[in-house]
Amino acid sequence: MTIDTNLSHADQVTQNLSQVRQQVEQLAIDAGRDQASVRILAVSKTKPLTDIQAAYQSGQRAFGENYVQEAFDKYHALAELKGIEWHFIGPIQSNKTRQIAESMDWVHSIDREKIARRLSEQRPDNMPTLQVCIQVNISGEESKSGILLEQLPAMVELVQSLPNLQLRGLMAIPAPQQSFATQCQVYQPLQQAFLELSKSDSMIDTLSIGMSADLPAAISSGSTMVRVGTAIFGARDYAQ
Repeated sequence: MTIDTNLSHADQVTQNLSQVRQQVEQLAIDAGRDQASVRILAVSKTKPLTDIQAAYQSGQRAFGENYVQEAFDKYHALAELKGIEWHFIGPIQSNKTRQIAESMDWVHSIDREKIARRLSEQRPDNMPTLQVCIQVNISGEESKSGILLEQLPAMVELVQSLPNLQLRGLMAIPAPQQSFATQCQVYQPLQQAFLELSKSDSMIDTLSIGMSADLPAAISSGSTMVRVGTAIFGARDYAQ
């Protein structure tokens, strides 16, 4: 990523986003895929409203947040931005589900029955169905959220039974790997599970994998949505 110190921060966000788009499109082509088949989720956690507005003005619509109160506040502060799409990608405490249900368009981190049921029950009647992904712990790390792959069929059945949730796919954050080959190897079982699910339900179309460190492997492994934060907004956290 090229940093131009003569640009304003908003202009830098715009330039960064353009470079990320070009990178993702090229990686899709390199993987033999349609260059438009991978969406960018701009991870805007801890970033100010002005950064989100700059990315929005450059055509970015999907933004990812990790912290419930921050996400809730941004949703209300930027309510005038038509077509903006809020994705909650962090771990969820059961006492925070109402704020998520009342503000987010997507939730990527469903990994417990209690959370799924509360989100469905607390989704307001005047809002569209909440789009969700089930988080899978594909590396088996005890410190990571997510269900194991063998628990997936039961969780899929549960989510599909809840009236205010729409299952869209799977999400994972694997442990760091040393090479492209080992990254792809870790993703392979998840990719296979996703492909099997998508055959049985046409609404299951999202494989939410890949961040800055493993974009090539994730896109090669079928990712349809990659999470990019620092490469768009910069490393520094700005006070809102």
